[in-house]
Amino acid sequence: MITFLIGLAILIVGAALYGRFCEKVFGPDDRKTPAYAKQDGVDYVPMREWKNSLINLLNIAGTGPILGPIQGILFGPIAFITIPIGNIIGGAMHDYFSGMICLRDGGSQMPEMIRKYSNKGIYGVYQVFCSLLLLLVGAVFIYTPGDIAATQVFGFDGKVGSVSTWVIYGVIFVYYLIATVFPIDKIIGRIYPVFGGILLFSAIGVFIGLFVKGYPLTELWDNWNGVVAYGDYFKNGHFIPIFFITVACGILSGFHSTQTAIISRTMKSERQGRMTFYNMMVLEGFIAMVWAAGAMGVYNLALQEANASLATATIGVVCKNILGSIGGVIVILGVIVLPITSGDTALRSLRLAIAESFHIDQSSKTKRLLLSAAIFALVAAILVFSKMNDEGFNILWRYFAWSNQTLALFAFLAISIWMFENGKTKFVWMPLIPGAWYAFVTITYIVNAKIGFNVPWGASYVIGVCAAAVYVGLILWYGKKRAARKEEK
Repeated sequence: MITFLIGLAILIVGAALYGRFCEKVFGPDDRKTPAYAKQDGVDYVPMREWKNSLINLLNIAGTGPILGPIQGILFGPIAFITIPIGNIIGGAMHDYFSGMICLRDGGSQMPEMIRKYSNKGIYGVYQVFCSLLLLLVGAVFIYTPGDIAATQVFGFDGKVGSVSTWVIYGVIFVYYLIATVFPIDKIIGRIYPVFGGILLFSAIGVFIGLFVKGYPLTELWDNWNGVVAYGDYFKNGHFIPIFFITVACGILSGFHSTQTAIISRTMKSERQGRMTFYNMMVLEGFIAMVWAAGAMGVYNLALQEANASLATATIGVVCKNILGSIGGVIVILGVIVLPITSGDTALRSLRLAIAESFHIDQSSKTKRLLLSAAIFALVAAILVFSKMNDEGFNILWRYFAWSNQTLALFAFLAISIWMFENGKTKFVWMPLIPGAWYAFVTITYIVNAKIGFNVPWGASYVIGVCAAAVYVGLILWYGKKRAARKEEK
């Protein structure tokens, strides 16, 4: 438990210090925000700080900060240290600057931010990459909450041939369509406070339960091979890069930048950015820490087999063992809420990005519905494939996890160039350090993985290091070039 508490201390103290530093570097002021300057009653709508913060938290917190840590904790207690450090200097910084740059640039969406701070080639690759990821997010976040609801709330089998499975999927699907089409303050702004209450109850409930139940947690200085062979898993499982792909949300998620861009259109003041963007990512890190500890506790008590493929089953064991049947169901509902409140805004973000890129008018419900229909047809096709194919969901999840982290590289690039162009060159190390690390992680992973190029680990690591060096070198060269060009003007 001591390692877990040290990790929480790192998260809280580090967030207070580095979050304030990020705010100082960006320099928020009192200029008129897009919520007022472009107010349209649909996407540009001024909302209160607490509501923006809560919506942003629910937008970014899918199943990632739960399923990822449950699988990642198999690498041992090192997870309790790497999650908070990565969150502070990587994920929260990524979310803050992505959201604030989009806010200052008139509430632009991420594709527009990438276009402005890169070139046509990178912008084109990002457009395709981002669209595919958001489609995957939409499918994954129907599949996982649907199956958890079917098997652990309603007691169904969740199988592909069961009508109940598709009815539950259909209900989530219809909600996504409504949330995608209607004004943000009419559906999302009203429902999310309820969802947020359930989410906070689930996270706090599990956190308190860890101490009340006295869950045994392995310490960094303990023998890692007890009831569960964490040491062997760490040694043989290639902690780098596998851990940093597995535990996406909670440490870093490229998907988040697409969501902070949405909230950039509803903020009343730039000064609300640290709470809305940075601190909400830190709160997601807390959720990840809690579920990692809960999973380790039930594994160490042999209440659930420590197997990454049983992550969804572990959720039910943690909930019901800590809070009993009724409390457990409420917490499970919180787990279901997380992906649903990310899936709806993922598809909303995709609609906004496509509309912005192709200049498609979205002022009427009919026009929004027509564009949404095309998007949802693709999501439905991915969902059907992943459910009906024995390996479909495993393939879907692996590509989702890798592409999620890879997408962050584009945001770090844009943040770096923004700094070069806005007289903040001496701070460019802030996005470059996590950017270089994840360039190494994502390239090493996909070069080695069976879903990628299946190259042996030794060569994959070499290629990953070279890719990271090229990534940093190109950003420094291009950033200095853009800064010099701006000075000439």
